Amino acid sequence: MADEKETAGAAAEAPKTEAIKPAAGAKSELAEAPKKKKKPGVAPRRGKKLRNMLRNVEKKVADAGTLPVKQAVALLKQLKRAKFDETVEIHINLGIDPTQSDQTVRGTVALPHGIGKAVRVAVFCQGDNVAKAKAAGADFAGGSDLVEKVQKENFLDFDVAICTQDMMPQVSRLGKVLGPRGLMPTPKAGTVVTMTGDLAGVVREFKAGKVEYRSDKTGQIHAGVGKMSFDETKLVENVFAFVEAVRGAKPSGVKGNYINGLVLSATMSPGLPIIA
Repeated sequence: MADEKETAGAAAEAPKTEAIKPAAGAKSELAEAPKKKKKPGVAPRRGKKLRNMLRNVEKKVADAGTLPVKQAVALLKQLKRAKFDETVEIHINLGIDPTQSDQTVRGTVALPHGIGKAVRVAVFCQGDNVAKAKAAGADFAGGSDLVEKVQKENFLDFDVAICTQDMMPQVSRLGKVLGPRGLMPTPKAGTVVTMTGDLAGVVREFKAGKVEYRSDKTGQIHAGVGKMSFDETKLVENVFAFVEAVRGAKPSGVKGNYINGLVLSATMSPGLPIIA
């Protein structure tokens, strides 16, 4: 009996064991359910107001059909919803075979009213041409020093590269750097100036908004032809000037329809099929 009493007293004096708590920072499977992962490439659901607005825009575009340029520009301005000054773009579907090198369409066109943005021009030249280029408005001008800066420092803070003919042997070394970015000077684009050419005039044209275009791998051309803030008349004249320049660059090997379709759009607007 004495032993039983001692055992009972010892059990009473023993400290009570506390419930085991999870370590700090550990998540309980019961307390928090796993979150569903969002599928990649799926945009978040649009709000009701935005859905209704986009539905109305799509209806207007569908009801309008193919439009003359003047009416398309007017409708484009009506559809404007972005708060910034959007770029007006033209997209041309060409009936060329892009796999054939002789059917590549490439050239430049000086738009009557420019493109509405500052164009940074770099000129690879030497001697007296450096001063001429800078006087004409070139942002950067130089010879071997500019070539070395592009090659070693990867300097590419310009939108157009112009080169005089005597500098081409040095500039040709930059093909791997300038080529993929569409900045390599070439006679077809008018960015290589001959010894007797007007370097200052070429620089002024590009600074004013001369546009370079080139067909892509799908046989299409995409280019900006102005800003939404432009007057309708200016945008119409720019569009016609661009389309006529592309028509004039038709390769001799193209058979059948050369221009299959024209679409006018803005940065944040749907495309409008046009007749030009």
